[in-house]
Amino acid sequence: MKKYNILLVVIMLGLPLYGQQRELAITVYNNDLAVVKDIRNIELDLGDSELKYQEVAAAIDPTSVHFKSLTAPDKVAIIEQNYEYDLVSSEKLLEKYLDKIITVNIKEEGSFQGKLLSYEGGSLILKAESDSVRMVTMNNLMNIDFPKLPEGLITRPTLVWMINNEQEGVHKTEVSYLTSRMSWHAEYVTVVKNNDQNLELSAWVSIDNKSGATYPDAKLKLIAGDVHRVVPPRPIRAAKGYVLEAMEAAAPQFEEKAFFEYHLYTLQRPATINNNQIKQISLFPTAETNVKKIYTYESYRSQDDVRVNLEFLNSKGNGLGMPLPAGKVRVYKEDPDDASLEYIGEDMIDHTPKDEKVRLFLGNAFDIKAERAMTNKVSTGKHSHDETWQIKIRNHKDSDVDIVVIEKFYGFWEVKESTNQYKKKDANTIEFYVKVPKDQEAVLNFTVAIARR
Repeated sequence: MKKYNILLVVIMLGLPLYGQQRELAITVYNNDLAVVKDIRNIELDLGDSELKYQEVAAAIDPTSVHFKSLTAPDKVAIIEQNYEYDLVSSEKLLEKYLDKIITVNIKEEGSFQGKLLSYEGGSLILKAESDSVRMVTMNNLMNIDFPKLPEGLITRPTLVWMINNEQEGVHKTEVSYLTSRMSWHAEYVTVVKNNDQNLELSAWVSIDNKSGATYPDAKLKLIAGDVHRVVPPRPIRAAKGYVLEAMEAAAPQFEEKAFFEYHLYTLQRPATINNNQIKQISLFPTAETNVKKIYTYESYRSQDDVRVNLEFLNSKGNGLGMPLPAGKVRVYKEDPDDASLEYIGEDMIDHTPKDEKVRLFLGNAFDIKAERAMTNKVSTGKHSHDETWQIKIRNHKDSDVDIVVIEKFYGFWEVKESTNQYKKKDANTIEFYVKVPKDQEAVLNFTVAIARR
């Protein structure tokens, strides 16, 4: 009977003290942050009273809470706020009942009543009325009966307010706050066509909710951009696991617009975001765009490997033109023999505005190798010298290839001689352009004058 009463108390504590009608709006950021706006109808007593506001995120920042009555903004004020998060658990119950009487039910022995002295090490130590002490291992326990739920323990995180109200009755209220342990990121899937000159691009957003609350039928907004935060992120406790929800059908579901110095994506329908769930929603329908394969040799990354990149312009005329949030791009290519998609690499992109180029590094070319060596070095002064370099590139493919050789120099420098065309990209970077016929070797020779302070 005692056990039944405890369960009844717990169930009753889990019931909200107000109506269930809610309007939720969630704005999620890239950097472990979300803004929650919760509109509810709440009945408020006249004068000073205590209000328990439940169903808030466990990872809430209590200092960010803002409350107002939409019915009578000038009539309601919060005098005091407390955030209660001492949630009931088996360990907390045992802790609260140290030095108090509990009843345990032991396998094949029945019940035993005594004062709880300890609950560590996988066993309970109880003292009976006769002053005898008994140790009971957890493996032999069937259940434990507690007389009542201890004070101070709650079943869910709760904001407790002391409110002063000058207008009795039901108020439409709005509560907004920040919560951590909630973020989103973009993921892209691309399919390269057989000629490597076109690709199909589709995008998904993944909302990861470990905030400790579920948001039913919420208006969902996503902010893309690097938002500065003064306070360091809250420590993230280990999650109990989460559910990966099936991807929702690709369709133009988000409306995008510039917002301050960021970009705002608004879902055009309500969405339920469950706790411990990753929800994936299509960001925009599959688009087809022109793409260019670019081979680069960058000796500061590898002495003999030639990198394979795909580059496209994020423009409306090229089939895109929507600001692309930062995220991982996975690239597939169709095998013409059986029409199956094969994975060929992936890369990360940063936040990319419209009309900017996107370059994806997919891996190193199997049939192209390079070799780099300094062939001469001549001093031209106390802090200056000339370097002559030779770069050999061997192409074992059955087609000609164009290679961009990227070199980096520091200090004051200039190219004095080169067998190939080149372009200075910035103060430290130069690009040489080398055409390598099939099954042949091409040689680049250049001399650079370098002066250092």
